[in-house]
Amino acid sequence: MANISIGKAWEEAVPFIAREASLLFPVALLFVALPGLIVQEMTPPELQAWFVQPKMDAVPAMPPGFGLAMMLGILLIWFGSLALFALALRPGISVKEALRLSFARLPVLVGTALVVVAVIVAFVVALMLLGVVFSLASKQAAAALGLLLGLGAVGLAFFASVRLVLLNPVVIDGQAGVIESLRRAWALTRGHFWRLFGFLVIVMLLSTIVGSVAQVVFGLLGGLVAGADGARLAGGIAAAAISGVIQVYLLVMLARLYRQASAG
Repeated sequence: MANISIGKAWEEAVPFIAREASLLFPVALLFVALPGLIVQEMTPPELQAWFVQPKMDAVPAMPPGFGLAMMLGILLIWFGSLALFALALRPGISVKEALRLSFARLPVLVGTALVVVAVIVAFVVALMLLGVVFSLASKQAAAALGLLLGLGAVGLAFFASVRLVLLNPVVIDGQAGVIESLRRAWALTRGHFWRLFGFLVIVMLLSTIVGSVAQVVFGLLGGLVAGADGARLAGGIAAAAISGVIQVYLLVMLARLYRQASAG
């Protein structure tokens, strides 16, 4: 098992991004930030509120075509992420070549997502059946068990997301299929969970804070020019742009961590 260093990844990522900024940032803004902004603008306010506090007994109706638009937005973001990893892992590759490689490997990434979702759904169904069995014996015990199992399911999903954080570079850097890509990504992060967890938490907090500040500042400016609609649009664009920039640094650092882990 190779050792990984967040500091070394940062030291390597900064000069690389400065040198290749003209390639990285347009791809990130076009294929990562823009699709996210479009889906956000298409999402009704009541649905946005539900995503923040989901309630299974009060699911708002989705607008026609919203589900398809969200799926296309996610695919575009995955496509852009793979292209960014190709640029980060293969110095000298052109944007056209990176996009072509990303398109060729995107089905593998989609396949890995389907496998992970299937496993999670099977786990949740098993928990629901277990809850039904306990409810026949005691409603109080079933409620307590349901809460514990729900927390366990969320924890398991989060654990898996950290352990598979190097899945994208594994997919774009090799020729393996769905199952082998999952196995390799899982193996590369063995023994590095807490280090990767801390790194991702810091990036998430930084992204949230900086994005929120940018959204408020540019939202106020947009509100002065075009009212409430202008405030919402300007704030959304600013937050999406900040998110795109942070995504570039995050993905390039993950590419460097992948190279470090692969060395072992």
